[in-house]
This record gives sequence, structure tokens and C-alpha cells, in this order.
Amino acid sequence: MTDFEDLDGLAGRVASGSRLALPPDYGGVSIAATARMIARRVRDLHLVALPSTGLQTDMLIAAGAVASVESAAVTLGEAGLAPCFTKAVKAGTIAVKDATCPALHAGFQAAEKGVPFMPIRGIIGSDILAYRPDWRVIDNPFSKTEDPIVVVPAIAPDVTVFHCPRADRFGNVWIGRRRELVSLAHASRTTLVTVEEIVDGDLLETEASAAGVLPSLYVSAIAVAPGGARPLGLQDLYAPEPEAIADWVRHAEAGDLDGAFRAIGARMPELEAL
Repeated sequence: MTDFEDLDGLAGRVASGSRLALPPDYGGVSIAATARMIARRVRDLHLVALPSTGLQTDMLIAAGAVASVESAAVTLGEAGLAPCFTKAVKAGTIAVKDATCPALHAGFQAAEKGVPFMPIRGIIGSDILAYRPDWRVIDNPFSKTEDPIVVVPAIAPDVTVFHCPRADRFGNVWIGRRRELVSLAHASRTTLVTVEEIVDGDLLETEASAAGVLPSLYVSAIAVAPGGARPLGLQDLYAPEPEAIADWVRHAEAGDLDGAFRAIGARMPELEAL
């Protein structure tokens, strides 16, 4: 059964040391929950992205909350590199597991299916295998000729957190076309969702809406957080705010983390106390 909580209660479900799964910046990032996690001083998080990450990870690193990052990329798009991530990598204060988009999707899909690994093409011949001893090369057992193939382990995070437009009072969540959120929820032991609003009725009731819904079976807790993805965008409800992200970069590159958080805090009240 899905619990309905306030934002602080939901963020409190992310324990220090957790393996935390994150969506991409364009896929429904809960900046609101991230702010509360930072305010609660969560530590030693092991972040894994599906398949990339950006502002959310940079915020958590700036707050000293991250032990490791596994992602295909950590980028702020047109704003450039994620400055706190870049500094942490150069300083050796966080561990990095380099990955590819297909490999990350395959790992999450393995966890969804309850299998220990997933085979994947396209990696043999690249340098990345030298840095991922947990990715193995095996012989295709169904081939009559030599056919090496990479297998990647299942990715089963402790918890995932993301933001969506709405949920209903039964705990069903509208995700729209963001299918990576389904994989995050299926693979993770705990799924925490912030939403713009709670609506009456049942989102699974009609065919028109059901196809874009994550059923409550996969949702551990929901909190209402209007504007909870800002300064990132959310589907067709609001666009990203590039000026806020550029301000984050400018302040963070200069080492002014207070200014960086204030740049977002002007748009996110949860960050104003940091």
C-alpha cells in the first residue's frame, strides 16, 4: 500500500549509505526531495543513473552527500560540465563507475526481470571493459561458433526518487511517456515519488490514461511538491530554467556553494535554509 507523506517524511526514507537510483535531468528529477535530503544531511550515497544525471547529482556532491556515481554521463547540457562532480573526480573524493546508456538500461532490466545479469552487445573492443571488472565477457552458449558477449550485473537499487505531474488517491502515478521511470520503480526496493498534485478518481480506470500510469503496487510513498522539478522542466507542464542552471554553474565553479544553492533557492523554497 502506498503511503502519503509530507516532503520531509518522504526524504527521510533515504538513508545514508543507500544506493540511490536517479532519472535523467529531462525525465522527472525531484529537486524538491533532493533539497530535503540535503537538509537532512544524508551521507555516503551511491548514485546510479538511468542513464545519465546532472544537476541533482551536482547538488548532492556539493552537499557532501555522495560516495560514488555510476552513470553514462554527468552533464548540465548547454550549461556545460557539472562543476561539483568535475572537482570531486579530480580531487578523488568520490568513486566513479563509468558506464554506457545501453549497459545501464540492461542492468535495470535484469533487476526488473529478477535475473542476475543481462547480455549486451556493442561493448567489446572499447576501453570501458578495462575499468569495469564487474562486467564479464562470456561465450554465447547458443552459438555454434565463437561468439563472445558481455554480461552486466543486475542493478537493484535500495531506493529511487523522482517527480511526476500527478498521482491519484489510490497511489497510482502518472508518468506519461517517461518509460525509464518504470524501470527505476520495478528495479528498486523502495520508490519515492513527488508530484504536482493528487487528483480524485482512478488513473487506471480508463484506457486513455492507464498506459501512462505507474501502478501503486510499485510506489512506496508519495509527497505533494508543486514545482518540485524546478529549475529543471517537467513534461508539458513547465520548461527548464536555463538561467538558474547557468547561475549554479557560475557560483559553483567559483567555489561559492552558498551562492550556487541560493541561485536555485530563489526558485526552490526548500533550499533557502541551506
